[in-house]
Amino acid sequence: MDKIIQFVSQKETQELLGAQDANLKSIQDEFKVKLTLRGEHLKISGSAANVKKTSQLVEYLLSGLRAGSSEIGQTDLACLISNLKRGKKSLQLDEFDNGITRSIAGKQIGPKTNGQREYVEAIQKHDIVFGVGPAGTGKTYLAMACAVEALKKQEVRRIILTRPAIEAGESLGFLPGDLQAKISPYLRPLYDALYDMMDARRIESYIETGIIEVAPLAYMRGRTLNDAFIVLDEAQNCTAEQMKMFLTRLGFDSKAVITGDVTQSDLPGAKPIGLLQAQEILKEIEGIKFIYFSGCDVVRHSLVQRIIHAYEKTVQ
Repeated sequence: MDKIIQFVSQKETQELLGAQDANLKSIQDEFKVKLTLRGEHLKISGSAANVKKTSQLVEYLLSGLRAGSSEIGQTDLACLISNLKRGKKSLQLDEFDNGITRSIAGKQIGPKTNGQREYVEAIQKHDIVFGVGPAGTGKTYLAMACAVEALKKQEVRRIILTRPAIEAGESLGFLPGDLQAKISPYLRPLYDALYDMMDARRIESYIETGIIEVAPLAYMRGRTLNDAFIVLDEAQNCTAEQMKMFLTRLGFDSKAVITGDVTQSDLPGAKPIGLLQAQEILKEIEGIKFIYFSGCDVVRHSLVQRIIHAYEKTVQ
Protein backbone atom coordinates (compact mmCIF):
# COMPACT_ATOMS: atom_id res chain seq x y z
CA MET A 1 0.00 0.00 0.00
CA ASP A 2 1.20 3.53 -0.81
CA LYS A 3 0.17 6.94 0.48
CA ILE A 4 1.33 10.41 -0.61
CA ILE A 5 1.59 13.33 1.83
CA GLN A 6 2.04 16.86 0.49
CA PHE A 7 4.34 19.41 2.17
CA VAL A 8 3.72 23.13 1.77
CA SER A 9 7.34 24.28 1.78
CA GLN A 10 10.94 23.12 1.76
CA LYS A 11 11.39 24.50 5.29
CA GLU A 12 8.53 22.35 6.56
CA THR A 13 10.10 19.32 4.91
CA GLN A 14 13.47 19.94 6.58
CA GLU A 15 11.88 20.47 10.02
CA LEU A 16 9.93 17.24 9.72
CA LEU A 17 12.88 15.15 8.57
CA GLY A 18 15.18 16.40 11.34
CA ALA A 19 18.94 16.80 11.34
CA GLN A 20 20.55 14.47 8.80
CA ASP A 21 17.09 12.92 8.18
CA ALA A 22 17.18 11.39 11.69
CA ASN A 23 13.37 11.52 12.10
CA LEU A 24 12.84 9.92 8.71
CA LYS A 25 15.18 7.04 9.58
CA SER A 26 13.52 6.49 12.97
CA ILE A 27 10.04 6.34 11.45
CA GLN A 28 11.16 3.88 8.75
CA ASP A 29 12.90 1.60 11.26
CA GLU A 30 10.08 1.58 13.82
CA PHE A 31 7.12 1.13 11.43
CA LYS A 32 8.87 -1.03 8.83
CA VAL A 33 7.86 1.25 5.98
CA LYS A 34 9.72 2.86 3.10
CA LEU A 35 9.65 6.66 2.95
CA THR A 36 10.52 8.28 -0.37
CA LEU A 37 10.87 12.05 -0.62
CA ARG A 38 10.30 13.61 -4.04
CA GLY A 39 10.31 17.39 -4.00
CA GLU A 40 7.54 18.36 -1.60
CA HIS A 41 5.85 14.94 -1.67
CA LEU A 42 6.45 12.13 0.80
CA LYS A 43 5.53 8.63 -0.35
CA ILE A 44 4.86 6.03 2.35
CA SER A 45 5.04 2.38 1.25
CA GLY A 46 4.38 -0.74 3.29
CA SER A 47 1.61 -2.83 4.82
CA ALA A 48 -1.78 -1.15 5.18
CA ALA A 49 -1.59 -1.07 8.99
CA ASN A 50 1.93 0.37 9.07
CA VAL A 51 1.20 2.94 6.37
CA LYS A 52 -1.88 4.08 8.32
CA LYS A 53 0.09 4.55 11.56
CA THR A 54 2.96 6.26 9.77
CA SER A 55 0.64 8.68 7.97
CA GLN A 56 -1.08 9.49 11.29
CA LEU A 57 2.28 10.31 12.82
CA VAL A 58 3.51 12.41 9.89
CA GLU A 59 0.24 14.34 9.71
CA TYR A 60 0.35 14.96 13.46
CA LEU A 61 3.91 16.29 13.21
CA LEU A 62 2.94 18.53 10.30
CA SER A 63 -0.06 19.86 12.22
CA GLY A 64 2.21 20.75 15.11
CA LEU A 65 4.72 22.50 12.87
CA ARG A 66 1.98 24.45 11.11
CA ALA A 67 0.53 25.48 14.50
CA GLY A 68 3.88 26.99 15.45
CA SER A 69 5.47 24.16 17.45
CA SER A 70 9.24 23.94 17.54
CA GLU A 71 11.01 21.11 15.74
CA ILE A 72 10.17 17.70 17.19
CA GLY A 73 13.20 16.10 18.82
CA GLN A 74 14.12 12.43 18.96
CA THR A 75 12.71 11.96 22.49
CA ASP A 76 9.28 13.33 21.59
CA LEU A 77 9.27 11.36 18.35
CA ALA A 78 10.11 8.14 20.20
CA CYS A 79 7.19 8.71 22.58
CA LEU A 80 4.76 9.35 19.74
CA ILE A 81 5.92 6.22 17.92
CA SER A 82 5.56 4.20 21.12
CA ASN A 83 1.98 5.45 21.63
CA LEU A 84 0.98 4.44 18.09
CA LYS A 85 2.71 1.05 18.27
CA ARG A 86 0.88 0.29 21.53
CA GLY A 87 -2.42 0.68 19.67
CA LYS A 88 -3.36 4.30 20.31
CA LYS A 89 -5.89 5.08 17.58
CA SER A 90 -4.99 8.72 17.05
CA LEU A 91 -2.73 11.52 18.23
CA GLN A 92 -4.19 14.79 19.46
CA LEU A 93 -2.67 18.13 18.54
CA ASP A 94 -2.02 18.91 22.22
CA GLU A 95 -0.25 15.59 22.84
CA PHE A 96 2.71 17.34 24.48
CA ASP A 97 1.12 20.71 25.27
CA ASN A 98 1.23 20.10 29.02
CA GLY A 99 4.65 21.22 30.18
CA ILE A 100 5.54 21.62 33.84
CA THR A 101 8.47 23.99 33.42
CA ARG A 102 11.18 24.84 30.90
CA SER A 103 14.80 23.81 30.75
CA ILE A 104 17.69 26.30 30.66
CA ALA A 105 17.76 25.73 26.89
CA GLY A 106 14.09 26.77 26.68
CA LYS A 107 12.71 23.30 25.98
CA GLN A 108 9.42 22.34 27.55
CA ILE A 109 9.68 19.72 30.31
CA GLY A 110 6.55 17.67 30.84
CA PRO A 111 4.99 14.20 30.71
CA LYS A 112 5.31 12.25 27.46
CA THR A 113 3.29 9.11 28.22
CA ASN A 114 -0.01 8.30 29.90
CA GLY A 115 1.84 6.91 32.92
CA GLN A 116 3.86 10.10 33.25
CA ARG A 117 0.72 12.25 32.97
CA GLU A 118 -0.93 10.26 35.75
CA TYR A 119 2.24 10.71 37.84
CA VAL A 120 2.36 14.50 37.40
CA GLU A 121 -1.36 14.82 38.15
CA ALA A 122 -0.88 12.74 41.30
CA ILE A 123 1.97 15.01 42.45
CA GLN A 124 -0.25 18.04 41.94
CA LYS A 125 -3.14 16.53 43.92
CA HIS A 126 -1.44 14.55 46.72
CA ASP A 127 1.08 15.41 49.44
CA ILE A 128 2.89 12.05 49.25
CA VAL A 129 3.40 10.27 45.92
CA PHE A 130 5.38 7.11 45.19
CA GLY A 131 6.69 6.67 41.64
CA VAL A 132 7.70 3.04 41.17
CA GLY A 133 9.08 1.57 37.96
CA PRO A 134 12.05 0.92 35.70
CA ALA A 135 14.86 3.25 34.72
CA GLY A 136 14.18 5.85 32.06
CA THR A 137 10.52 6.47 32.92
CA GLY A 138 11.14 10.03 34.14
CA LYS A 139 10.28 9.36 37.79
CA THR A 140 13.01 11.57 39.26
CA TYR A 141 13.23 14.09 36.43
CA LEU A 142 9.51 14.93 36.46
CA ALA A 143 9.47 15.12 40.26
CA MET A 144 12.38 17.57 40.06
CA ALA A 145 10.51 19.62 37.44
CA CYS A 146 7.46 19.80 39.72
CA ALA A 147 9.69 20.85 42.62
CA VAL A 148 11.38 23.62 40.63
CA GLU A 149 8.03 24.94 39.37
CA ALA A 150 6.57 24.88 42.90
CA LEU A 151 9.51 26.96 44.10
CA LYS A 152 9.14 29.41 41.21
CA LYS A 153 5.45 29.86 42.03
CA GLN A 154 6.31 30.28 45.74
CA GLU A 155 4.14 27.31 46.67
CA VAL A 156 7.06 26.11 48.80
CA ARG A 157 10.01 27.93 50.37
CA ARG A 158 12.65 25.27 49.67
CA ILE A 159 13.51 22.10 47.77
CA ILE A 160 15.11 19.14 49.49
CA LEU A 161 16.63 16.40 47.33
CA THR A 162 17.88 13.25 48.97
CA ARG A 163 18.82 9.65 48.31
CA PRO A 164 20.41 6.83 50.34
CA ALA A 165 24.18 6.53 49.96
CA ILE A 166 24.29 2.76 49.52
CA GLU A 167 27.68 1.18 48.89
CA ALA A 168 27.03 -0.70 45.65
CA GLY A 169 30.07 -2.96 45.66
CA GLU A 170 32.50 -0.28 46.80
CA SER A 171 33.11 0.89 50.35
CA LEU A 172 32.83 4.61 51.07
CA GLY A 173 35.83 4.29 53.33
CA PHE A 174 38.08 3.47 50.39
CA LEU A 175 36.92 6.38 48.24
CA PRO A 176 39.24 9.42 48.17
CA GLY A 177 38.44 12.76 49.81
CA ASP A 178 36.41 14.01 52.76
CA LEU A 179 32.81 13.00 53.54
CA GLN A 180 31.35 15.48 51.03
CA ALA A 181 33.62 14.13 48.27
CA LYS A 182 32.67 10.56 49.17
CA ILE A 183 28.91 11.13 48.97
CA SER A 184 28.96 13.46 45.95
CA PRO A 185 28.82 10.65 43.33
CA TYR A 186 25.61 9.32 44.90
CA LEU A 187 23.94 12.72 44.59
CA ARG A 188 25.25 13.57 41.11
CA PRO A 189 22.06 12.51 39.23
CA LEU A 190 20.03 14.95 41.33
CA TYR A 191 22.45 17.78 40.57
CA ASP A 192 22.38 16.91 36.86
CA ALA A 193 18.59 17.24 36.70
CA LEU A 194 18.67 20.46 38.71
CA TYR A 195 21.23 22.09 36.41
CA ASP A 196 19.01 21.21 33.42
CA MET A 197 16.22 23.32 34.87
CA MET A 198 17.83 26.28 36.61
CA ASP A 199 20.68 28.72 36.04
CA ALA A 200 23.92 27.52 37.65
CA ARG A 201 24.53 30.74 39.58
CA ARG A 202 21.02 30.72 40.98
CA ILE A 203 21.40 27.08 42.04
CA GLU A 204 24.68 27.88 43.82
CA SER A 205 23.05 30.85 45.55
CA TYR A 206 20.05 28.76 46.60
CA ILE A 207 22.29 26.00 47.95
CA GLU A 208 24.34 28.51 49.96
CA THR A 209 21.19 30.02 51.51
CA GLY A 210 19.50 26.64 52.09
CA ILE A 211 16.65 27.20 49.62
CA ILE A 212 17.88 24.09 47.83
CA GLU A 213 19.42 21.24 49.78
CA VAL A 214 20.92 18.10 48.25
CA ALA A 215 21.93 15.61 50.92
CA PRO A 216 22.15 11.91 51.79
CA LEU A 217 19.08 10.39 53.42
CA ALA A 218 20.91 9.97 56.74
CA TYR A 219 20.94 13.77 57.07
CA MET A 220 17.14 13.80 57.31
CA ARG A 221 17.00 12.04 60.69
CA GLY A 222 15.55 14.08 63.54
CA ARG A 223 14.30 16.90 61.32
CA THR A 224 10.82 18.31 60.60
CA LEU A 225 10.58 19.52 57.00
CA ASN A 226 8.03 22.35 56.75
CA ASP A 227 7.03 24.29 53.63
CA ALA A 228 9.23 22.13 51.41
CA PHE A 229 9.10 20.01 48.28
CA ILE A 230 11.08 16.87 49.09
CA VAL A 231 12.23 14.29 46.54
CA LEU A 232 13.58 10.95 47.77
CA ASP A 233 15.35 9.23 44.89
CA GLU A 234 16.52 5.59 44.63
CA ALA A 235 14.11 4.61 47.40
CA GLN A 236 14.61 0.91 46.61
CA ASN A 237 17.86 1.29 48.58
CA CYS A 238 16.04 2.41 51.74
CA THR A 239 15.66 -0.05 54.58
CA ALA A 240 12.27 -0.31 56.25
CA GLU A 241 13.57 1.83 59.13
CA GLN A 242 14.90 4.52 56.80
CA MET A 243 11.64 4.70 54.87
CA LYS A 244 9.62 5.17 58.06
CA MET A 245 12.11 7.78 59.25
CA PHE A 246 11.84 9.72 55.99
CA LEU A 247 8.04 9.63 55.74
CA THR A 248 7.66 10.92 59.28
CA ARG A 249 9.84 13.98 58.52
CA LEU A 250 7.03 15.59 56.52
CA GLY A 251 5.94 18.90 58.05
CA PHE A 252 3.22 21.44 57.37
CA ASP A 253 2.65 22.69 53.81
CA SER A 254 5.13 20.14 52.45
CA LYS A 255 5.00 17.62 49.64
CA ALA A 256 7.10 14.47 49.21
CA VAL A 257 7.77 12.38 46.10
CA ILE A 258 9.45 9.02 46.54
CA THR A 259 10.91 7.29 43.48
CA GLY A 260 12.47 3.89 43.00
CA ASP A 261 12.82 0.67 41.04
CA VAL A 262 12.40 -2.39 43.26
CA THR A 263 14.21 -4.58 40.72
CA GLN A 264 17.47 -2.64 41.22
CA SER A 265 17.98 -2.62 44.97
CA ASP A 266 21.56 -2.63 46.29
CA LEU A 267 20.52 -3.57 49.83
CA PRO A 268 22.09 -6.72 51.30
CA GLY A 269 19.87 -9.77 50.86
CA ALA A 270 18.76 -9.99 54.49
CA LYS A 271 17.59 -6.38 54.66
CA PRO A 272 13.88 -5.77 53.86
CA ILE A 273 13.35 -3.19 51.11
CA GLY A 274 11.58 -0.21 52.63
CA LEU A 275 9.89 0.69 49.35
CA LEU A 276 8.25 -2.73 49.10
CA GLN A 277 7.11 -2.60 52.71
CA ALA A 278 5.69 0.89 52.24
CA GLN A 279 3.56 -0.32 49.34
CA GLU A 280 1.90 -2.89 51.58
CA ILE A 281 1.50 -0.72 54.68
CA LEU A 282 0.42 2.57 53.07
CA LYS A 283 -1.62 1.48 50.04
CA GLU A 284 -4.98 2.22 51.69
CA ILE A 285 -4.08 5.58 53.27
CA GLU A 286 -5.97 8.53 51.82
CA GLY A 287 -3.67 11.30 50.59
CA ILE A 288 -0.91 8.91 49.52
CA LYS A 289 -0.77 7.86 45.87
CA PHE A 290 1.24 5.07 44.24
CA ILE A 291 1.99 5.35 40.53
CA TYR A 292 3.45 2.30 38.77
CA PHE A 293 5.42 2.77 35.56
CA SER A 294 6.11 0.11 32.93
CA GLY A 295 8.48 -0.29 30.02
CA CYS A 296 5.92 1.60 27.92
CA ASP A 297 6.76 4.76 29.87
CA VAL A 298 10.47 4.66 29.07
CA VAL A 299 11.55 7.79 27.19
CA ARG A 300 15.17 6.85 26.56
CA HIS A 301 16.62 5.07 23.55
CA SER A 302 14.10 2.62 22.05
CA LEU A 303 16.46 -0.25 22.92
CA VAL A 304 15.96 0.53 26.63
CA GLN A 305 12.27 -0.36 26.30
CA ARG A 306 13.18 -3.64 24.65
CA ILE A 307 15.77 -4.42 27.33
CA ILE A 308 13.24 -3.80 30.11
CA HIS A 309 10.58 -5.95 28.41
CA ALA A 310 13.13 -8.75 27.93
CA TYR A 311 14.09 -8.71 31.62
CA GLU A 312 10.42 -8.63 32.67
CA LYS A 313 9.74 -11.77 30.60
CA THR A 314 12.79 -13.53 32.07
CA VAL A 315 11.81 -12.74 35.65
CA GLN A 316 8.24 -13.91 35.07
